[in-house]
Amino acid sequence: MATAASTTTEGRDETTAITKAKATKPRKATTATGKKLAARKKPAGAAKPRASAGRGKLVIVESPAKARTIGRYLGAGFTVKASMGHIRDLPKSTLGVDVDGDFTPKYLIPRDKSKVVKDLKASVQGAREIFLATDPDREGEAIAWHLIAATEAEEKPLRRVVFHEITPEAVTAAMENPRDIDMDLVEAQQARRVLDRLVGYGVSPLLWKKVKRGLSAGRVQTAALRIVVEREREIDQFVAVEYWSLDADLAKITGAEPTARDTFRASLHQIDGKKAELVTEEQTQAVVTALDGASWKIVDVVRRETKRRPQAPFTTSTLQQEASRKLGFSVRRTMQIAQELYEGIDLGPEGTQGLITYMRKDSTSISGSAQQAARAVISTRFGVEYVPERPPMYTKKSKGAQEAHEAVRPTSPQRDPLAVKKQLSAPQFRLYQLIWQRFMASQMAPATLDNTRVDVGAGTDQQVEANRAPYVFRATGSIVKFPGWMAVYQRGRDEGETDELDRGALPDVAAGEALDLLKLMPEQHFTQPPPRFTEATLVKALEEAGIGRPSTYAPTIATLQARNYVTVEERKLVPTEIGFVVSDLLVEHFPAIFNVGFTSQLEAELDDIASGERAWIPTLHEFYGPFTTTLKNAEQTMERVQIRDEPTDEVCDLCGRPMVIKLGRFGKFLACSGFPECRNARPLLTRIGVECPTCHEGEVVERRSKKGRTFYGCERYPGCDFVSWNKPTGESCPRCGSYMVQVGRGNQTKCATCNFVEGQLAKAGD
Repeated sequence: MATAASTTTEGRDETTAITKAKATKPRKATTATGKKLAARKKPAGAAKPRASAGRGKLVIVESPAKARTIGRYLGAGFTVKASMGHIRDLPKSTLGVDVDGDFTPKYLIPRDKSKVVKDLKASVQGAREIFLATDPDREGEAIAWHLIAATEAEEKPLRRVVFHEITPEAVTAAMENPRDIDMDLVEAQQARRVLDRLVGYGVSPLLWKKVKRGLSAGRVQTAALRIVVEREREIDQFVAVEYWSLDADLAKITGAEPTARDTFRASLHQIDGKKAELVTEEQTQAVVTALDGASWKIVDVVRRETKRRPQAPFTTSTLQQEASRKLGFSVRRTMQIAQELYEGIDLGPEGTQGLITYMRKDSTSISGSAQQAARAVISTRFGVEYVPERPPMYTKKSKGAQEAHEAVRPTSPQRDPLAVKKQLSAPQFRLYQLIWQRFMASQMAPATLDNTRVDVGAGTDQQVEANRAPYVFRATGSIVKFPGWMAVYQRGRDEGETDELDRGALPDVAAGEALDLLKLMPEQHFTQPPPRFTEATLVKALEEAGIGRPSTYAPTIATLQARNYVTVEERKLVPTEIGFVVSDLLVEHFPAIFNVGFTSQLEAELDDIASGERAWIPTLHEFYGPFTTTLKNAEQTMERVQIRDEPTDEVCDLCGRPMVIKLGRFGKFLACSGFPECRNARPLLTRIGVECPTCHEGEVVERRSKKGRTFYGCERYPGCDFVSWNKPTGESCPRCGSYMVQVGRGNQTKCATCNFVEGQLAKAGD
């Protein structure tokens, strides 16, 4: 790539000068900034640049919290400043890409960042040496590169350092081993930004013109929407099929009343040597009739020992999925809390420490030192038998896992979650505990399970005695013989998932042993449609399809909700009417661009750019030619779609005409059907049947924030300012008299003021 940045000031456009790149691997750093970086590169075998002693060193990170933590570690001689994230970007009002000039990006400094850049520029001018310590991923690499141009730092000694964890040891090591800007990573990120801008600014105006203003399209966003919409259609078109099961409760013959230890449940497995398939009630009843007065005998017992290995430590996507399953966190909330744990927590005597490694990554590798530390903790806490002979190795699943990062893990395995609980907020503690437990489990010995399978024959006395019983029932059971990693961690499950351990142990029985039938239980079932996506399962689907990367999952899902393409109902993603319309239009008119496979292919090409195997400019040329042709065709053939207003029984209190439900930028609202003559409108209130606990005059209604998060407030707002993130129950706290709310995935009830938990008094009395 050849991207050079000239000086930028507030309100002045920043244009990069890009030279034409060959279709093979691009030449390195041929821009104004890039040339200077390339000139500083050392020949093979040269020693790495090291931080020199003395004053005048400037370190630039992205967030103030990170700056404060690192500043305490570095001490005198260093000034640590925060860029507050991105400091240059493409303009919002125009495309900002010269498509005729090899896709030259036109960068500018946003107005809200002008003061930050001015301050950074002054610090740069007064520094002897500059360390760019933005996040250790492609986006962080690009931010570091932009910082050079925005602060006019090209003539200064520049060092790139990365902190995969923010601890004194890691920061010191990183500062002693700086490197140059990795232009391959910068080009990959720039290619992504330009590619997404071309798609978004090409297709979004078309949606405004053909559907309604305020809509947007995106390469990853629309592919994700398509996945959700297609799943919803699968559910709508699903035809349930009837089937029946037949279970038998059986007991050992002991001569006494059977106890729970002597009983077990078996399911019909075979009829006359073939797999049992009961489709109708008549078939099932025929079997029940045939078993009237039957003899029951165990025909086979199989016992085997199995090993259950631990799961790999967390990557970004698996952390988001498990935090959703086990903690009920949204994807965005998980990343916000993880960012706090990464940037540093004040632990009192220990000072400020980053508790976890960097959280945007798709690698499952672990450093040798972290593994050895974990093994020492495991040996001390659980015993040497819980330490595997060799440290486990996990293979990353995704192509192009970035920069050989480590997995998401605690920075210090010795730091038990309970030891730092007082210094953490409740959400921070729960997420840190999850990460710590998953990592420790990943380094522990496999669990050993004892599995038992029992086949029971049923038929006439003669058939059973001759081992020719026409009906075979099967029971399985599992118990933990050695817990291994399960002593510290239990896997979360998606909807509908079961575990063999749920069945528990079977009685001690032997082949040939007669049994008593306690009860036959025929039951009707219907096949179920595939489940709707949750945020967690959508992330899993995106990762498996190769769509997006660790840093894109959360903003992609947030955008789908912010554009009202999907709503969240009982933690499930449900496409709206506008979501269906947008997805259908884009898939019809851009079948290749918003194809899941095509989107995945582009991600692979971006990975190739990051590894230096592919040039970014030819990649954009390959994409843009067919895209413009498709866009022109769509502009000519896409018919305008009218989003219908939903009728209601309400009447406008200004003109008497019916009120309708319209879809606006922030969701649905009530408006007069006489618009534009009558502009009466008000929020669409979803009542929950609870009196407002503050004013006692209005009802509590469900609302949505601008970011799509559900909250609850008084219908009389702004006359009453009651608001709650948790759903009020309408009950009063028996301890302090305040209002009770539902919390957690199990809808546990607690007091919003004193945190009294329902059932607490009864437990205390017991």
